[in-house]
Amino acid sequence: MDPYITEWLNLVVRWVHMITGVAWIGASFYFVWLENNLNRSNPKEGLSGDLWAIHGGGIYHLEKYKLAPPKMPETLHWFKWEAYFTWITGVALLTIVFYSNADIYLVKPGSGITPMTAVAIGVGSLIAGWFVYDFLCDSPLGKKPMLLGLVLFAFLVFAAWALSLVFSGRGAYIHVGAIIGTIMVGNVFRIIMPAQRGLVKAIEEGTEPDPELPAKGLLRSRHNNYLTLPVLFIMISNHFPSTYGNEYNWAILAGLSVISVLVRHYFNTRHGSQKYAWTIPTAALGLVCLAFVSAPQSASQNVSAGHSHEMPTSSTGNEDLIFVSVQEIILERCTVCHSQAPTHPAFATAPAGVMLDTPEQMQLEVSRIVAQTVTTNIMPLGNLTQMTQEERELIGQWAEEGAQIQ
Repeated sequence: MDPYITEWLNLVVRWVHMITGVAWIGASFYFVWLENNLNRSNPKEGLSGDLWAIHGGGIYHLEKYKLAPPKMPETLHWFKWEAYFTWITGVALLTIVFYSNADIYLVKPGSGITPMTAVAIGVGSLIAGWFVYDFLCDSPLGKKPMLLGLVLFAFLVFAAWALSLVFSGRGAYIHVGAIIGTIMVGNVFRIIMPAQRGLVKAIEEGTEPDPELPAKGLLRSRHNNYLTLPVLFIMISNHFPSTYGNEYNWAILAGLSVISVLVRHYFNTRHGSQKYAWTIPTAALGLVCLAFVSAPQSASQNVSAGHSHEMPTSSTGNEDLIFVSVQEIILERCTVCHSQAPTHPAFATAPAGVMLDTPEQMQLEVSRIVAQTVTTNIMPLGNLTQMTQEERELIGQWAEEGAQIQ
């Protein structure tokens, strides 16, 4: 497909995905806030609580029924299409970005798998993720929410680790996010919506509602609520190569997910008490610790660790020779994509607007070059141009010594 068309497809689908995702998450957060702020003291008959609020110049009075009003209203607003379209556009985006260019974005260099195999593994992981999750929730673990949560977390961490063996860092992260997103929309489609429809039908027919489905719906809704922040991080993680590009990217994702759950738990509980206020400073400290332990070694540390190669050094007065070599490496390995006129068929323009045709452009982008090719090794994408470790270390040496171009 023409890369220009692909770029616009990416833009449109990503935009719709963001819009519907904001609507879904916003509604979820609002109803959790509403539930936690209900005034439950001396409610009116048939009510479990009510709430007064002001917004946009108007005052609102909301009431929650223990079960339902004596007579169902003519118009009852349902919340489902936000979830469905978020997942549909997410899968479309996964296809446009990762599956149509699996050799660039998805396959881990050196994994030995073909693009088609990678796509099959990706699709299979989404299907398997839902069935494993659904099985665990319907097992006896479903009666022990805390233990179930720990088992589900362990399952997702295992999935992240396993996917990181065959996928690029970005590919592994996005598939963990897609597994979680599939779980969340599956909860809406398979559990929450049937429970709501069953409740409405029972009320309209004057029969006793089945209590099992609403109980399942409540459990799955709580899961969706706590999974939201990890998914949001994964959605923006491609901007942070120090996370997905790390050797232990799966462990970093696990740590960030724990931090996200702690933050979400505080906001879920702060309306009733402040006994979980400790989760916020704990999450902040955890973030600092995670950044510290995952910090990459510098090029000089790598050399001292036994990864040295024959390279020209500034101590012998060869600064110009170093840049000549670096320039040759960048022109050969990087400008296939990062050029005013990319030669790779997947790109009509330079990704992120980064062009490396001239020495001045290389010097201007030196921090990005080091971050992507030396610190994390995520570039070139899929290592299609076969940049060697010696070449990466030479770029790192050039940057450490001031990135001189003359």
